[in-house]
Amino acid sequence: MSPVRALAPVMETATAISITLADVRAAAARIAGAVIRTPTIRCDALSRATGASIHLKLDNLQATGAFKERGAANRIALLTARERAAGVIAMSAGNHAQAVARHASLAGINATIVMPRFTPATKVTRTEGWGARVVLHGETLAEAAAHAHELALRDGLTFVHPYDDPGVIAGQGTAALEMLEDFPQLDTLAIPVGGGGLLAGCATAALELRPGIQVFGVEVEGYPAMAQRLAGQPVAVGGPTVAEGIAVRDVGEVPYAMLKRLGTEVLVVPERAVEQAIAMLAEGAKLVAEGAGAAGLAAVLAFPERFAGKAVGIPVCGGNIDARALSNVLLRQLLRDGRILRLHFDIPDRPGMLADIAARISALGGNVIEVNHQQLFGAPTVQSTELYLMVEVRDGVQGNAIISALQAASYVVRRG
Repeated sequence: MSPVRALAPVMETATAISITLADVRAAAARIAGAVIRTPTIRCDALSRATGASIHLKLDNLQATGAFKERGAANRIALLTARERAAGVIAMSAGNHAQAVARHASLAGINATIVMPRFTPATKVTRTEGWGARVVLHGETLAEAAAHAHELALRDGLTFVHPYDDPGVIAGQGTAALEMLEDFPQLDTLAIPVGGGGLLAGCATAALELRPGIQVFGVEVEGYPAMAQRLAGQPVAVGGPTVAEGIAVRDVGEVPYAMLKRLGTEVLVVPERAVEQAIAMLAEGAKLVAEGAGAAGLAAVLAFPERFAGKAVGIPVCGGNIDARALSNVLLRQLLRDGRILRLHFDIPDRPGMLADIAARISALGGNVIEVNHQQLFGAPTVQSTELYLMVEVRDGVQGNAIISALQAASYVVRRG
């Protein structure tokens, strides 16, 4: 991909634009030293848990915590002298904002980032910390994007799109190039899909480097925009998701055209699988991943028959998850796994009842971690008490044994 072609996608239709393995290799040379060549590791714990050989590409270790640096660094390296002098502009409420800000700063280029007004203060602060000027505008991403384009036209700035740009796509494709250099035996890739730039770049590089390799895209059930587009269906998306990094309505036209030509299949995973993948990465691989970064593993969990026995490459493409969200995900998974019990009792209002219940739980190895003892308002009569306990156990077998022992002692206990 020549710089002229990369810098002028408006001169060609999206269906005519494409990249090759050579473009991805050229991008890798440009970004060397500016972007961390993150390790790819085989995770034994996840491999045993899934029945596939799981290889994780650790792009959550990038300086900004996400793969977006690859595309931003390559795109900025392709700027002409005039464009460098004028500066760049981008629209983002997340990882792309920090990536453009960082690499513009490293190159000595002025960067403006337009973010919606609702953007959390921490993201604004981090983006400004990389030296960018942040403009808060609009209530939605679409309004922020429209304003960014207006500023680009008014001030002669180069707009750096998060995914609908061949220079960005080629940069993102370096993730697959590195994975296959580290583990040539990979026969399957599971790549998260938001706007489609990462998948388009990785699929292009992988299929040319290793013909016959399977490359799957992965979207979350509330935002299957690329899967719908590829199937010729109207796009219908929306709702809350822990995978907000891939919660995209309008996919890139360039990635869409590339993936359609390649015949790439996109798997749609349930929200619960993404939460399970975040928890498994934290416990099994000792890695922090945001929802989008865990989507590749979620596909292995949701479609085990598609990956069984395969050597699977998965980019952990981001680790920027809110601490409270991570905590909630981990606790929800402990409940689903049966390692935390929520127990509800109606007990007589007599001294020693709570102590007796706690002793019986303790005798079987359970650990009471939370108690809610409601006597005044929740109990059915003034002679009874409602008791809620949260109990930590090893597994579902131990939990069932504790419940059975309590029932054998004539306690009426329900799982909450």
